Formats: sequence, structure tokens, C-alpha cells
Amino acid sequence: MSAHRVVILALGEVVGYDMQIPPQIFACAERDGRSLYDVRVCGVDDRPVRVSSGYSALLDHGPEALDDADTVIVPGTRLAGPRRDGSLPDDVSAALARVPASARTMSICTGAFVLAAAGLLDGRPATTHWAHADRFRALYPGVRLDENVLFVDDGDVLTSAGLAAGVDLCLHVVRADHGSDVANRAARYCVVPPWRDGGQSQYIERPVTDEGAGSTAPTRAWALERLGEPLDLAALAAHARMSMRTFNRRFRDETGLPPHTWLTRQRLLHARHLLEVTELPVDRVAAESGLGTAASLRKHLRDAIGVSPLTYRRTFATRADGAPVER
Repeated sequence: MSAHRVVILALGEVVGYDMQIPPQIFACAERDGRSLYDVRVCGVDDRPVRVSSGYSALLDHGPEALDDADTVIVPGTRLAGPRRDGSLPDDVSAALARVPASARTMSICTGAFVLAAAGLLDGRPATTHWAHADRFRALYPGVRLDENVLFVDDGDVLTSAGLAAGVDLCLHVVRADHGSDVANRAARYCVVPPWRDGGQSQYIERPVTDEGAGSTAPTRAWALERLGEPLDLAALAAHARMSMRTFNRRFRDETGLPPHTWLTRQRLLHARHLLEVTELPVDRVAAESGLGTAASLRKHLRDAIGVSPLTYRRTFATRADGAPVER
């Protein structure tokens, strides 16, 4: 089976950080030493592309790379038309017209302006960097913009917020394509968090703290090793040697979530992992992830992604033959 072809369409001035995220994440997605993605970066022609960081990049491919793409990603860009008046330059329109109808389309940060200008987001939910939300909404009122989330998965069209949220989106796609084991290994190699919920807020304040300054990070790491045990605010605060009030405040400052919500999300993530990589009965998965009963796990999973545990397992579990999971 040939590798899934991912093509990044770099439009000058392209945001360099955004442009580098997909090649790095998808290139790290492997199974049994075999690359699962064929990643290429292209422009609308064969000329170097100006990068916002103050240099130009000579790309290996022109727009012909889009002809057989399975996934096309538009990273953040300062391209004037889509960001100023909603227009799309002729060369960009021509490049996008080459994309197969069956391809999945993604954007990172202000790349959403390009997808919107092309009409690909009309009537759809989408996101972009919060700082550009007002401008985006004024130019593209037909898009259901939500600037409060990290990324939006609308099936064949996916959009992310700015910068590091592109990492979250790419890992989400790897996880959806090939399961959490492949995505977690890619994240581990890139030394980034393996999972952040797409619905998490873009606006989290993250003060620079260390253990001496009272960070809750050691307690979060401690809790992740004990998800199957009874854990509540009192237990977490006691481990951190803080009052519950102080712990709750610092936890919210560092994660953007109350401890109970964070803990439930981590337990659900662990349950999803167990459903994907083990054959444990659903009640055992619920117990080992700390969600209690099979009924509780079913409720949490349906609330989060709209499917039952057995349906999730059938859809996302890695098959014994190592083939990609179904989508």
C-alpha cells in the first residue's frame, strides 16, 4: 500500500513555523519502520517562496504536486487578497483547482483565510488565530467561525488556530488515520504533548513557573500515573502540598481548566487509548481509566465524540495486520 500523500501549499509570505509543522509531524508517523505519509511542500510555481521570518525558501515541487494529493494543507500566510478583501489570486485559484475532489483539506492559522476565499469553508465550522478573528468574520460571514478552540475537524475540511495549534491538528489527524500508538510515538519524537483536545481554549494563560514557585505540573504527572485510582481535588491538593483553594487557582492558571475537568479528559483519553490498543472488556477499560462503570464510559465517550465504546474500538483500533485504521 502506498503512503498517504500530504502536500503543503506554501503561499508567500508563508509563516515559516506553520510551514514546518506538517512535514515534521507526518514524517515521524511510522509503523514497523515504514513511513505512513509521503510529505511534499509545493508552491504555485517554481520560484522561491518568501517566508515571514526574513528569508526565502526554494521548494522541491511546483503546483503539479497537488494533482495526486490525498491531503492538502495551507499553512499561515500573509497573502494580501484573502486577508484584505476576500479575493484569491489567479495562480492560487489555479493551484487549488488541481486538488482532487477526494482530498482532505486543512489549514493552519491564517491559512483559513485562503480556504474561505476559495469557498471551501462556506457554511462550515472553522477556526483561525484569535487575533485575526474579527477580520476573518468581517470578510467571511458565511463561515461558522469559533476562535475559542484549538482546531476544528469537520470531516474532509479541518482548520486550526495559530502556531502550536497546528501541531495539535496534525497529531489529531495522525491519530484518526492510524491510532493513538502511532500518534503518541510521533509526538514523543517531536517532544510535544501527544494530545490536546481540539475544544480547548486558545486563551490559556501559562505563567512561567517551577516547582519552587508552586507549579501543579508534578501533581499532574503524578495523577497521570494513577488515573484508575480515586482522585479528587483534596487528593491532588494534598500531593501538591497546597490548600485546595490555592491548588485550584494555580491549576486553572496553568491549564485553563478546573482540576476535575482536566482529570476527566485525561481519563477519557486513556480509555480511548485502551480501546485502541487492547482487547480489554469495556467495563475493565472504564475501571482502569478511572471512569468507573461501562455506563459512565459510554456517556463520556458519546458526549465527547458521539459514539459508543464498541463503535470507537471497531473504527479506530489498529488492526492486527498493521494496516491503517478505518476512517
